[in-house]
Amino acid sequence: MPVAGLLLWASLLTGAWPATLTQDHLPATPRVRLSFKELKATGTAHFFNFLLNTTDYRILLKDEDHDRMYVGSKDYVLSLDLHDINREPLIIHWAASPQRIEECVLSGKDGNGECGNFVRLIQPWNRTHLYVCGTGAYNPMCTYVNRGRRAQAMSWTQMQVVRGRGNRATDGTFRPTPTAPRQDYIFYLEPERLESGKGKCPYDPKLDTASALISECPHPTLVLQPEGVASASGVGGVVPTHPRAEIVNMPSLNLPNGPSFIHAELVPDSAERNDDKLYFFFRERSAEAPQSPAVYARIGRICLNDDGGHCCLVNKWSTFLKARLVCSVPGEDGIETHFDELQDVFVQQTQDVRNPVIYAVFTSSGSVFRGSAVCVYSMADIRMVFNGPFAHKEGPNYQWMPFSGKMPYPRPGTCPGGTFTPSMKSTKDYPDEVINFMRSHPLMYQAVYPLQRRPLVVRTGAPYRLTTVAVDQVDAADGRYEVLFLGTDRGTVQKVIVLPKDDQEMEELMLEEVEVFKDPAPVKTMTISSKRQQLYVASAVGVTHLSLHRCQAYGAACADCCLARDPYCAWDGQACSRYTASSKRSPSCSTANKNAVESVQYGVAGSAAFLECQPRSPQATVKWLFQRDPSDRRREIRAEDRFLRTEQGLLLRALQLGDRGLYSCTATENNFKHVVTRVQLHVLGRDAVHAALFPPPAVSAPPPAGAGLPTPPYQELAQLLAQPEVGLIHQYCQGYWRHVPPSPRDAPGAPRPPEPQDQKKPRNRRHHPPDT
Repeated sequence: MPVAGLLLWASLLTGAWPATLTQDHLPATPRVRLSFKELKATGTAHFFNFLLNTTDYRILLKDEDHDRMYVGSKDYVLSLDLHDINREPLIIHWAASPQRIEECVLSGKDGNGECGNFVRLIQPWNRTHLYVCGTGAYNPMCTYVNRGRRAQAMSWTQMQVVRGRGNRATDGTFRPTPTAPRQDYIFYLEPERLESGKGKCPYDPKLDTASALISECPHPTLVLQPEGVASASGVGGVVPTHPRAEIVNMPSLNLPNGPSFIHAELVPDSAERNDDKLYFFFRERSAEAPQSPAVYARIGRICLNDDGGHCCLVNKWSTFLKARLVCSVPGEDGIETHFDELQDVFVQQTQDVRNPVIYAVFTSSGSVFRGSAVCVYSMADIRMVFNGPFAHKEGPNYQWMPFSGKMPYPRPGTCPGGTFTPSMKSTKDYPDEVINFMRSHPLMYQAVYPLQRRPLVVRTGAPYRLTTVAVDQVDAADGRYEVLFLGTDRGTVQKVIVLPKDDQEMEELMLEEVEVFKDPAPVKTMTISSKRQQLYVASAVGVTHLSLHRCQAYGAACADCCLARDPYCAWDGQACSRYTASSKRSPSCSTANKNAVESVQYGVAGSAAFLECQPRSPQATVKWLFQRDPSDRRREIRAEDRFLRTEQGLLLRALQLGDRGLYSCTATENNFKHVVTRVQLHVLGRDAVHAALFPPPAVSAPPPAGAGLPTPPYQELAQLLAQPEVGLIHQYCQGYWRHVPPSPRDAPGAPRPPEPQDQKKPRNRRHHPPDT
């Protein structure tokens, strides 16, 4: 893990914690929270707003070389511009046939949520074509798409559907009508190459799948992991479908416990290409406790050159191994709180291609509490587990124990032709005892634990769960940071920085929380373009792309920009803006206190006054300082009977004349202190205010000539009454002295009180009888 720090973008709400979770894990409050409307107003986000009659958008492929992003949804394949997803989107309508949809509905499936062609796989086949697969209304199908840069010409009726003025998107016979010959630069689907997708795409659109393009092989190979039992019962093999490539179907992996595949990644183990392995992440019901409904997260691996056994495991993977992936919070009493349901995985590449960093999102599987966590794993720890002991059941209670018998040669799970088996060119050359051992011992005894043996981020008791993760690397002024993006099932994305406090503790700072969809929906997929500094988010309701940084949202003050500690942002001397290594930056915030808000407030003795102070950072520590006059020393105001500190400011109850003076609200964060606001409080005597608002009856003698303003000690009060706040003071006083009936001028829309020189004229009031 980088020492400089770690960034995450994730959703956050503070909740209750189980007994095993300590206060050290409590998440921070977002420094900036933006609603969908506010995010849109910043101009840093774009929303795919084509009115298609479709749902379930998923980002399946990003092609930065061609500036395109390929999205699959119900009955549609979309090609979007990475710069602006709303600029000339290329759209292919690919629905199941009406007959197939009718059969699906008659079988008891949901006509809208299941009986459609939900596109679940888009992989680059070569430089000119994509390979796409969809559920096909519970009849999976695959075909090829020409990855052109121009849309295929459509008939007028189809344009009506694309623009949202029709409702024929579910009509399987409805197809684009070309008006020109097909050419390589046209984005179109090749229906004549349609083939079955069984074993390549799930039947059920609600089930998870994973795929990986293995382009390092002599021939491009596409390895697919279908969902659940289908992968456990299918018969694998090599099916030639293209003169330059082949598709390898995922065969039986000895996974009878209903696995759900999340991610697959090719990771080389050494300089020898024959040692390359495919690592995949999934979750399944616990094999260690078959009677328990517990779900475990797993990491598995296979050799890319696995040909299966010659008599056992024929046409099945003979190098498959799996281990438990642990993400838990250790408690003070030794009991761990586990997060076992794996939701998403991101593999962050490093300079060493053999040692990427693995980030994974987990949720709790029990019903005791709701929780999510993010754990980070190293490939060194993963390899150590796979090179360790195998799990074996033995003893009177048939318990899981480390295998201690004689290990066959070569070690089960070793790749043929690799560093340790140069003389064996195929797994079919392995002895039968190796193949039999692999069939009965696919599970490793030890589990893979995260770095520091604890999660990086924990969320419990919140009304949402984390769903996705993606990672970016940022070069800031003080070093390199890693940025994670975490989506939630509430359609929010947040940004958090995790900094090291000491050798064992980490400090979490939530930077941003944004709503990325108008109608909240769970985030399904996310991807990052570091080249364009954009995040792309997909859900059932649409696709959004937004900038990785909104530096201006932290505030116009230098202190707010610096204290945010966002590695994307820095103070340039004028504003908080995107940091670039070549730009000139102000070395310090020397004018931090000059941006303090200054105001004047008036209060009445015996009443209450509220002094507002809301620093932009919720992580700041707020203090109030009081100074009676410039010659006095400032002293800190501490909580007592008459002073109440709140998140919004300071409440002074039962004001006294001695409370008048200068109040300064200071915020301290990361050893940096600055003044947020200064309030000059004037406390007026209660009798003086009453006399000014309700003067005595007029005397018979005429007023002396030239008398324009009241004489002291009411001159200051008269100036106060001339201020715009006089209406508020009058309204407050009328409510405070309840024995005085409300004046007619208190009614809504009543004119403002007259100026002080007019107030000395005699007036009749209900509590002052008229002169007789």
